[in-house]
Amino acid sequence: MRKNIVAGNWKMNKTLQEGVALATELNEALKNKTVNCDVIIAPPFIHLASVVNAIDTEKIGVSAQNCADKPEGAYTGEVSAKMVASTGAKYVIIGHSERRTYYHETPEILKEKVLLALANGLTPIFCIGEVLAEREADKHFEVVKSQIEQSLFNLSKEDFGKLILAYEPVWAIGTGKTATAAQAQEMHAFIRKTVADKYGKDTAEDLSVLYGGSCNASNAKELFANPDVDGGLIGGASLSVDKFMPIIEAF
Repeated sequence: MRKNIVAGNWKMNKTLQEGVALATELNEALKNKTVNCDVIIAPPFIHLASVVNAIDTEKIGVSAQNCADKPEGAYTGEVSAKMVASTGAKYVIIGHSERRTYYHETPEILKEKVLLALANGLTPIFCIGEVLAEREADKHFEVVKSQIEQSLFNLSKEDFGKLILAYEPVWAIGTGKTATAAQAQEMHAFIRKTVADKYGKDTAEDLSVLYGGSCNASNAKELFANPDVDGGLIGGASLSVDKFMPIIEAF
């Protein structure tokens, strides 16, 4: 069954103490509430174990923002999928546009990360999306399809069914620009069709596809009302409970 999900990607923000305080505050805010979506937060690596211990993980899922494309070894500064899993985190964001852009992560590297995440019992939140030049050149469908094919279509139907996808138009991340609800729906429907063509209608219908890109309290309800938009991968607005809760409550 497809799930509605609101996930907060904290990126490189919050000290350990601030992060634990934010997670605790969110935990309190959700304590006696019934919400109509799964809630996930993605703090920096060094916060993971502390955040897991500070919250009710039945109410809030915890995700890493990345993992290494190697299982272990002499890779100074890297964090493996196995290490992420050992903290109690259950999810990992893979292929975020910032990782692709700043750290030159290729489809091949991302393919390895997905395999290692799955092998260690983590749910990958796999990000796809086009830059402004690609959208303006009318290549957005082609780009997104290629990102899915190159990094994910090696998976078995069963393993593909364990993923969450997040569509992030790169031109809308942190820019204040948002894809219109119609643009978001159009791309999400295209993503679902691409998956259906490879793995069948059932797999595509069960897949949660999130929207990421300047999603906030004022536009969440309209975005989430689309039949193929199953929630959001939220950046800046997830750094404050006051801004994050209205997005969760948009379902």
